[in-house]
Amino acid sequence: MYAFIQKFHSGWAYLALLLLVITVLNSVLGMVSKKEFSSKDRTIALLGLIFSHVQLLVGLVLYFLPEQKLGVVNADHPYVNILAIILITIGWSKHKKATTSEAKFKTISIFYGIGLLLILARIPWHLWF
Repeated sequence: MYAFIQKFHSGWAYLALLLLVITVLNSVLGMVSKKEFSSKDRTIALLGLIFSHVQLLVGLVLYFLPEQKLGVVNADHPYVNILAIILITIGWSKHKKATTSEAKFKTISIFYGIGLLLILARIPWHLWF
């Protein structure tokens, strides 16, 4: 069971990262081009939020399984990723309170961007390639 969950966690990471990159790029482009924040933009940000939360939940399951002691790649990997997801969640919550499109895009760009950078910093790249 552990091996299956670990493979899922590794595979899902590609989707979660792709959606976070798309979300950050979309929000930066929206901010720079001064476009109106639309339901499409909201959906992109929501998918980035959902996929990153699923990744975190699967990672926490792995962390608390007895076999995880052999599989921990980096001791601070779970803690930094929890912080990253907290920042992404804050960005989602704060963007809903923003009153202008520019503020919505800026909030998502900053919080999701920092979260993405933290996640990228803790990926065990040597296992990915």
